[in-house]
Amino acid sequence: MLKDFRIRYRNMSLGVLWSLLNPLVMMGVLTFVFTRIFPNPNIPHFAGFVLCGIVPFNFFTVSWVTGTTSIVDNAGLIKRVPVPREIVPITSVLSNCVHLLVQMGLLFSVLLISGVSVNRQWLWLPLVWAMQIVFVCGLALFFSAVNVFIRDTRYLVESACTVLFWLVPIMYPFEWIPKKYIPLYELNPVAAQVMSLRRILLAGESPVGSTLAKLAGVSVGVFLFGLLVFRRLKPMFYERI
Repeated sequence: MLKDFRIRYRNMSLGVLWSLLNPLVMMGVLTFVFTRIFPNPNIPHFAGFVLCGIVPFNFFTVSWVTGTTSIVDNAGLIKRVPVPREIVPITSVLSNCVHLLVQMGLLFSVLLISGVSVNRQWLWLPLVWAMQIVFVCGLALFFSAVNVFIRDTRYLVESACTVLFWLVPIMYPFEWIPKKYIPLYELNPVAAQVMSLRRILLAGESPVGSTLAKLAGVSVGVFLFGLLVFRRLKPMFYERI
């Protein structure tokens, strides 16, 4: 984790501050567009509303992409050090938790400045984030194994992240989604997490039980499937990397 963190910000003047600048710039642009150009007074605390979508989405996309390339990027380590190969993609996801903590601090600051008070529902946050991390670890295990054999996998993942940006309620509230598509959104762990974060942080309410159950089920299922595929393919890694 320390190695990934150091390499990412090596030779950068601002270093870890980029973890703050990227979501700040995106928040500023979206807040300007949707409060000045296309104003919608029905969404209070719009800056915090947007950050509740940007922070989990950023963590998801960066973790998925770095997890996908983790085995190939650490080929030298894998060939020389006899460690369980599963550690590599999982560590690439966990190393992004450092940036997540920085961005969560930014989110809390914006909410407190906006007048949102701390309440007991915030105790749900560790559980919601834990399920998201489990989900991304499953994706990282699966796609890092596939990427060893099909090197175009990285670009497929990056394209999927671009499409997913519009399929997660980052700029729009859950209430705008047509009813026939709501079950699909609830099965999307990223969308389910965004909706849960907004209920916890903005509405001061506990997450919807059905949404939380689907988030947990999909996250654990994806992790087990990714682990199974990874273990089936890892004996052939040495020849391919």
